[in-house]
Amino acid sequence: MGKLIAPFIGLVLLVAVSVVSDRPLPPADFTFINGTGVTTLDPQRMSWMPDLRICRALFEPLVRNDVFTWGYEIMPGVAERWEVSNDGLEYRFYLREDAKWSNGAPVVASDFVYAWRRALLPDTAADYTSLFQLIAGSVEFYQWREAALSEYAERPSEQRTAEAASALWEQTLSKFDEMVMVHAVDDHTLVVRLYEPTPYFLDLAAFATFVPVYPPLVSQYEHVDAATGMLKIEPGWTKPPLIISNGPFVLERWRFKRDMYLVKNPHYWDRDSIAIDSIYSPSVADPNAQVLAFETGSADFVTDVAVTYRAEMWREKEAFYEEHRAEYERLKAMGLDQFEIDRHLPPDPRKKIHAIPAFATYWYNFNCLPKLPDGRDNPFHDPQVRRAFAMAIDKEAIVRDIKRTGEPVASTIIPPGSVGGYVSPKGLPYDPERARAELAAAGWTNPAQFPTVELLFNKDSGHDLIAQAIARNWQENLGVKTRLAQKELKVYKDDLKKANYMTSRAGWYGDYGDPTTFLEINRTGDGNNDRKYSSARFDGLLDQAKSELDPARRMAILSEAERILVEEDVPLVPLYHYVTLYLFDADRISGINPHPRATQNLFLIDVLDDDKGPNVPRTMPVMPAGGKG
Repeated sequence: MGKLIAPFIGLVLLVAVSVVSDRPLPPADFTFINGTGVTTLDPQRMSWMPDLRICRALFEPLVRNDVFTWGYEIMPGVAERWEVSNDGLEYRFYLREDAKWSNGAPVVASDFVYAWRRALLPDTAADYTSLFQLIAGSVEFYQWREAALSEYAERPSEQRTAEAASALWEQTLSKFDEMVMVHAVDDHTLVVRLYEPTPYFLDLAAFATFVPVYPPLVSQYEHVDAATGMLKIEPGWTKPPLIISNGPFVLERWRFKRDMYLVKNPHYWDRDSIAIDSIYSPSVADPNAQVLAFETGSADFVTDVAVTYRAEMWREKEAFYEEHRAEYERLKAMGLDQFEIDRHLPPDPRKKIHAIPAFATYWYNFNCLPKLPDGRDNPFHDPQVRRAFAMAIDKEAIVRDIKRTGEPVASTIIPPGSVGGYVSPKGLPYDPERARAELAAAGWTNPAQFPTVELLFNKDSGHDLIAQAIARNWQENLGVKTRLAQKELKVYKDDLKKANYMTSRAGWYGDYGDPTTFLEINRTGDGNNDRKYSSARFDGLLDQAKSELDPARRMAILSEAERILVEEDVPLVPLYHYVTLYLFDADRISGINPHPRATQNLFLIDVLDDDKGPNVPRTMPVMPAGGKG
């Protein structure tokens, strides 16, 4: 951890000392660096990990995952209990009487209906709309709204008035109530009916985008546009002091790209269980400065160590383990989780870095549209071309020579062994000879005539080194020309969503414990389908799995869907499964869990050397000898 240099000291001062503001705030109990920072606090519009992490601190869904169980068991949230019908189609949630918003108003069932309607409107352009489309009637409603907006847009301009747009919106509200099977029976009872039995629905209900929002506030920032008939959504309500939330914390300050400050919510029903009173999250973009902030005591937790020398940091941790090998193996044999093992080993700065196998995969997208953004024919519209490029990448070299922190090579997008009962397909091998044959069979017998391949990626986190390695592979193994396109994160994200690329780096963290969390983002029209891939065969298998009641058969169907994805159609090429590197002192901080699903709930944090909370480490259950229990 010694590769820290003076130019970054100025940046660390931004962490240690808050920039002058209207009202200075006291030092927080817990300070953490939240990856690349928050982009939105509108729950229904979120999809990035830093946003979701803050969302879980500010808002609470109907149910939660117990992240300190290996099975991520479902536990009560706003709903104190629930019932599921015998056919698995209807869920009845009973909301607790003491659930309140941060202004003291009660959380009621209609607040969830309002929030979920936002997620189901095409107007919202939510990335996770498809998760809500398990609710009966939701797909028909979405299609009706799209058609109604299309019809409205075709009206003569003089007919597109504020009154006409308002009338369409009122009709939309009526249609939603009529068509979508989510209803507030009363203030404390929410009933949801699904199209098909969905074994993971409660897992979805625990996901951050399913939280409620406060209608009296949010509605003030939504208006119907006369020209388009669409509901326009402004973000002003997400800023303090306006924002109203229902979770363990409230947002005291948010200065975009500078910092956030959260304090315990005095109206939260389970506030006595929270062991810290305040959280500070400075925006520190430079990975080196993030590490320096931790090492100088300005931050307690770095959620994603992305420095170029992260492999050296991990090698020092491995050397520490080697020095204590006998005790390490004894503790491991006892079934202790890795953070608890560290607590039993002698104090040492080297043990403050932690590598967590992640429920996540890093891959490269292929743009699957017929035309490139500039109007030229897109060679990657051909799956044979995509297969050729996929088999020309030396993934072993990438994880061995670039990553060097134990990432497993990926031939599938779903990490093998991460979902019980699921058998992964084989995927494609690294085979340059076969890759060249595939490219020639696709009509590119002279690779020099192939258009220059652009690789889109964002700055930082070592994406440039991976892009350089892939570019070399494609040049050497296929004989094609390549060009690197490194862009700022915001531009990169925009280009990704608009398919303004040929190939692009990407990745995905699973949101719930089922294969569909990785597969559904490749469905035609899904908000996260940045590849613009469309296959009736693939979509059909996902539909078939939805109606399959036999768990084993359902998993087999999903395995076939993934096989098509990674062996035949190849809209993406998986490179490796992530390992998340955290920086924190396990002897001092509790509440961070080592589960691969990487859901870190800030409201579980306990600083062990203060006088607040139980000051007893929270640990995972002892792991059975056979693996995760």
